[in-house]
Amino acid sequence: MAGQQAFGENYVQEGVDKQSELGALKLEWHFIGPLQSNKTRRVAESFDWVHSVDRLKTAERLAEQRPEALPPLQICLQVNVSGETTKSGLPVDELPALANRVARLSRLKLRGLMAIPAPLADFDEQRSAFRRLREAYEQLNKDGLALDTLSIGMTHDLEAAIAEGATLVRVGTAIFGERNRR
Repeated sequence: MAGQQAFGENYVQEGVDKQSELGALKLEWHFIGPLQSNKTRRVAESFDWVHSVDRLKTAERLAEQRPEALPPLQICLQVNVSGETTKSGLPVDELPALANRVARLSRLKLRGLMAIPAPLADFDEQRSAFRRLREAYEQLNKDGLALDTLSIGMTHDLEAAIAEGATLVRVGTAIFGERNRR
């Protein structure tokens, strides 16, 4: 593991299985995939972070289902900065209302924002998409939310994400190779 302590997983059951196998290592587990309502309990009970909250209903379920014995679940709101209909995430203009509601939920700690923009080959275009999220993040902080996390960038665009202030990047493809599609 070369000192790596934080791991992300796109699929609930795969993450839970890996946590069971690696439990003695005391790793930090991030759920980064789309979250269905029927999977919120497993995520609330098993993960340390959720990067893909884009609806109040999902956040409320996670808050209700987070065990009292565990620390608050760390949350990133997923924003659709590209406006793609095939992408998850809420529109930027809906972000302030949801962020303020989620920040008040017990058992959750709103940490920041996450986005997965459309894949672009051009570095400047990649930066532009990440800049929209960073600007929204900065505005939320100016409005009184104490956010500290920008979960942006993957293997193909991590340089642009870092240039725009990423604090977490997802580089599974660079480490493990392409995922076999289900």
